[in-house]
Amino acid sequence: MVDQSSLSRRTLVFGSIAAAGGVAFGQHARAQRPPASAAATNPLTADLGPNSVTFNPWVEISPQKITLIAQHADKGQGVGSIQTLMIAEELDLEPNQFEIRFAGPSPAYFNTGFAHELAPFLAPDQSPEAEKARAAALEWLRKSGLQMTGGSSTIPDTFDKLRMAGAVARETLKATAARRAGIAAADLRTQGGSVVLPDGTKIPYVALAADAAKITPVAVTRLREPSQWRFIGKPMERLDIRSKVTGEMKFGIDRKMDGMVYAAVKLNPNKGQPIVSYDASTAQSMPGVRKILKISNGIAVIATNSWYAMQAAERVDCTWAPSKYPAEQAEHWNVAAASFAPQFLGKEWRNDGDVDAGLKEGTLIEAEYRAPYVGHQPLEPLNGIGIVTDKGMEIWAGHQTPQSVQDIAATAIGMKPEQVTFHNEWMGGSFGHRLEFENIRVLAEIANQMRGIPVKLVFSREEDFRQDIPRQIAMGRYRGSVKDGRIVAADFQVAANPPFKELLARMGTPSKDPDGQLAVGIWNLYYDIPNYRAKSFEIQGLSPCTTWRSVGASANGFFTESFIDELIHAAGLDPLLARIEMCKIPIYRKLLETVGEMADWKGPLGRGKGRGVAFVESFGTAVAEIVEVTMTDAGIKIDKVWVAADVGTVVDPVNFENLVQGGVVWGLGHAMNCELTYAKGGVQQTNYNHHEGMRMYQCPAIEVRGLENDYTVRGIGEPPVPPAAPALANAIFAATGQRLREMPFNKFIDFV
Repeated sequence: MVDQSSLSRRTLVFGSIAAAGGVAFGQHARAQRPPASAAATNPLTADLGPNSVTFNPWVEISPQKITLIAQHADKGQGVGSIQTLMIAEELDLEPNQFEIRFAGPSPAYFNTGFAHELAPFLAPDQSPEAEKARAAALEWLRKSGLQMTGGSSTIPDTFDKLRMAGAVARETLKATAARRAGIAAADLRTQGGSVVLPDGTKIPYVALAADAAKITPVAVTRLREPSQWRFIGKPMERLDIRSKVTGEMKFGIDRKMDGMVYAAVKLNPNKGQPIVSYDASTAQSMPGVRKILKISNGIAVIATNSWYAMQAAERVDCTWAPSKYPAEQAEHWNVAAASFAPQFLGKEWRNDGDVDAGLKEGTLIEAEYRAPYVGHQPLEPLNGIGIVTDKGMEIWAGHQTPQSVQDIAATAIGMKPEQVTFHNEWMGGSFGHRLEFENIRVLAEIANQMRGIPVKLVFSREEDFRQDIPRQIAMGRYRGSVKDGRIVAADFQVAANPPFKELLARMGTPSKDPDGQLAVGIWNLYYDIPNYRAKSFEIQGLSPCTTWRSVGASANGFFTESFIDELIHAAGLDPLLARIEMCKIPIYRKLLETVGEMADWKGPLGRGKGRGVAFVESFGTAVAEIVEVTMTDAGIKIDKVWVAADVGTVVDPVNFENLVQGGVVWGLGHAMNCELTYAKGGVQQTNYNHHEGMRMYQCPAIEVRGLENDYTVRGIGEPPVPPAAPALANAIFAATGQRLREMPFNKFIDFV
C-alpha cells in the first residue's frame, strides 16, 4: 500500500488534462458519432450462425467450434494470446480448444484501462478524490465507446472483464446442462471444454450451444481466487509462438485474395503536403505495370506484384508542394530552442515550495538535453487490402484504433463510417506506427479508383521511412541546486512537439488542452525535493509527430533521470542510495532497493567500469534499471542490465520477461544509434542501415524481476523503455567521467 501522507495534495490535481492527454478525449473524441449508449450491446449477435450462442462480446460457441475474441490488437506483444487465455482461465478451456478472432469496431470494446491515465492524479494515489476521478473517467469511456490499443493498457483493461466473460459463459453452460440433465447446476463442474455431470459424463460446450442460446446468461459476482488459476501467473507458451516459428502465421502483409492487384505509392516526402504534378512516362512501360493513379499527396502504381509496383513508383518523376515546416534539420533545433517562451507554455505541472529562492541556495547546476526525431520502423511495413463498391468499403489491415480506421477511410472517399467494414490483422510490430493512418487513407483513395477490385497496398521500406510520423523532437532545460549533501531545488522545463494532441488532430478530434504526455517524466517525479517546478512548452510548426513507444517519457525520462544523477553527483552522494533515500513512496522505494539487490550494488567499480541507475514511472508502471558498462580501447561495451518492474500482478511471467527485455533493447538501441534528420523537407534516413538499433553482439545479459506490490494490475509493454537511456548515460559517466546530454550517443562515443 502507498503511504498517502507522502503524496502532497498540491501534487495531486494538476488541471484540465491527464497524464496521457486524456481529458482531451473527454471533450472532443468521437464527436462525429453519437454517444455510445449501446456500449453494452454484443456485436457478435449480428452474424451469429444457426444453433450458435454468444454470452457476451468475447465468447462465441457454435456446434462446430469455440471462438474467443481478442478485443485489443496484437502487434507482436502477445496480447492476442493472453487475452484469450484469461477467458479460458474461467471458462475451463485448454489452449487447443478454441480459435482466436480479433474484435471489429464496436463500442462494446471500450478501453477501461485508460481510466487511470485520464484521471489527473498520480499513479500510486488511492485517495477518495483520485478514485472518484477514475470512476468518472471510466464512465466517460463507457459512454464514448473509445476502442484503442495503446498506453500499455491492454492487461489493465481486460484483466477483470475477460475473466468475467469466461465465468459468465461457464455458468450459463452449466445452467444449460443442468436443465438438460435435470440436475442442479451446483452439482456440475466444468473441465476441458465440457460440463461434467456427477457420474463423470462429459457434455462438450459445442453440444450445448443451441440450448444455451435459449436462456439468459447467468450473472456472476465472484471470480476464482489466484490459488485456483491454471494459466495466470504461471509460465506458459504463447498461443502464437508455434505458428510464428513455423511460418504458418499470416500477418496482414501475407493476405491474398482472388483477382487482387498490387499497389505501391510514392508520396510527398514533405509530410502533409500534396503533389503538384508528375511524369509517369518511364514507369508506365515497366514490367507488370497496369495503371498509374494520382492520389492527394502522391501517386500509386498498380501492378501484377508488389515488387514491380515499387520499382515503377520510384521511376515516376514528381513535383511536390514544399513543406510547411523548416526544410533543414538545424532550423528544427533552432525552433525548439526558441520555444521556451510564454506563448508556447503548455502548462506548469508542478510548483512546490519556493523554487526561485531555492535555486539561490548552495551550488547551481544547469544542463540542456536533446532528444531527436526517431522512427517507429516495425519489421512489417505498412500495408492493407481494400475493396470499394457503391455500397461501401471493406478493409483488411493491422491497426490500433478500429473506429478511427472507419472514419479516416470513409472521409477519404466521401462515405459514412458505418459503410466501412474493418478486419484487424496480426501485425509485425507497431511501436505506435499503427496508431497513425498513412496507409489507411491512401489505400481508400486507391481502392476508390479501382472499384470492385481487391487492392493490396504495401509500402516499400524506403517509403515507410519517409512517411513515418516520428517521435517528437524534444529539448530539456534543467536547473537545480545542491547544499550540504542534498538537493534543495529543481526547475525542469521541456519543449517538444505535442505528440498526442497531433495524433488527436489527425483523428479529427482536435484539442486545445495542454498535451499531458509532455508532463510524463516531470510531473510524476517521486523524489523528495522541497522546491520543485516543472513546465512543458509545446513546439509549433515542425514536422508532424506522434506517439512512439513510451511517448513523452521516452525523452523526459532521459532528461530527468540524467539530471537527477548530475545533482546527486554534485551533492557527493551515491546514485542509487540517494534515490532510495529521496523516494517517499514505499512500493517505489522497494523497487529501487530490489534492483540494487539484484545488481549487488556496492558503489563505484573503478578500472574503467561503471554502473548507472534510473527510475521512471510511465502509464502507471514503475521501472528501475541498472546498466553496467566497460570502457574498452574500441569503445563502450554494455555488460549487463538489471530491471525491476512493479505491475501489481504478473499475468504471464514468460511474456513479462520478454517484454521487459525487448523494451530495454529498444530503449538502449535507439539511445545509442537512432535519429531522423531532415534535409530539403524530407527525412534523410530511409532504411535500417541509417537508423540502426542494437546489434546482437552488442546486446547485454538482461536480468528481470517482476514485483507485485502495486494495488492494481499494470501494463508492461512500454514502461521498460524510458529508464534505459538515462541508466546507460549515467553508467558511461561513471566509467569515463563524460556526461551525455543528447541522443543518439554515438555522436559522442563509440559502442562495441
